Amino acid sequence: MAIVGLGRSPYSRDRAGATPGSLVLEAAVAALRDAGLAATDVDGICGSAVKAQYVQAGLGIPQVSWFANPPMVIGNQVVAAVAAVASGMSDTVLMYHHAYRGPGTSRAAASDPARRRSTLGGGDPRSWWGTGHNEIGPRSMFGAVAYAAWADRYLTEHGYDRTALGRVALNSRTNAAANPNAVFREPMSMDDYLAGRMVRDPLCVYDMDVPVDGADAFVVTTTERARDLPHRPVLIHAATLGHTDFGSEEQLVDLDHSGQQVVCDRLWDKSELELADIDVYFPYEGFSNIALAWFENVGYCGKGEGGAFVADHWDEAQHRILINGRVPVNPHGGSLSEGGTQGAGHLHEACLQLRGQANERQVAECRAALVTSGGFYFNSQGMLFRSGV
Repeated sequence: MAIVGLGRSPYSRDRAGATPGSLVLEAAVAALRDAGLAATDVDGICGSAVKAQYVQAGLGIPQVSWFANPPMVIGNQVVAAVAAVASGMSDTVLMYHHAYRGPGTSRAAASDPARRRSTLGGGDPRSWWGTGHNEIGPRSMFGAVAYAAWADRYLTEHGYDRTALGRVALNSRTNAAANPNAVFREPMSMDDYLAGRMVRDPLCVYDMDVPVDGADAFVVTTTERARDLPHRPVLIHAATLGHTDFGSEEQLVDLDHSGQQVVCDRLWDKSELELADIDVYFPYEGFSNIALAWFENVGYCGKGEGGAFVADHWDEAQHRILINGRVPVNPHGGSLSEGGTQGAGHLHEACLQLRGQANERQVAECRAALVTSGGFYFNSQGMLFRSGV
């Protein structure tokens, strides 16, 4: 299978009048045009919160033979689309994900009555499922706040200070300077990072992904059909999901037994590629400590060595991570500076790099990209992509 079309509704923190549906449709139209296809060529639709039926109606697609709306992050959509095409349930899938600022993420969003209405209810939505999750916020261990507890445990157990997290944030900010789609492009120093407003110790405001409005869309089809389309195809070489039997924030046994280990074991077993073949790496860093764990679990270093690995591969002249002096990490700025899109931005940039269209961010002779999206608990994901010919 191959990704043959890319589309985007540019990321923004001050875009007036946008809705999740309008963002997705804007990105979807752009992806189809990029692929050289019409809406009527699509027979499968796979997205996240915006329902497939809405997108189908908005694009005027007469009929589809398959659709799905798995939850974020983006690897869920990739795996579902691959399965649909591989099984013959669909020939050409439109795949998408959007990010949308809720009223709790910024003053501008909180002042918008439409956004307030769209997110009424609050609380952890898992409370609907009868699993005991009924509270979210500073007093809980659910959702975003749990990452601070695990970050503190990681730093304490392995003897790191906050600069280990800071290098992840600085890498994203440095790389974002070359990305016009990034919402935060201003230079940042380690002193700036350490002076950042503390949200929940040890995570400061620069350790957490940036709320944005925006959407990404992709067209997935067979490799045979991809050969007849305008752009160099991005081949989906391997993709997998994973979590453990205690895969929730407060039940995770430790960071050595998370979904990340499941993903990485299966991903390399499914692939003929090795880590040395990777030309650009995209570890998810919705929270900076997630990236440190991904470095360890994909095999760049041992358990507890992520902080030291980033320090050892820090290019002081370029002010960013450069693995073995060759492999850049999140060259688009990632979740911490481009925008928090639950991995969709990482996938979009991986496709641009493999198509040779990343402009001044372009990695020379980029042939293989590794994307590890998601965190520790219930959404760990890994994907390997290759450049087609």
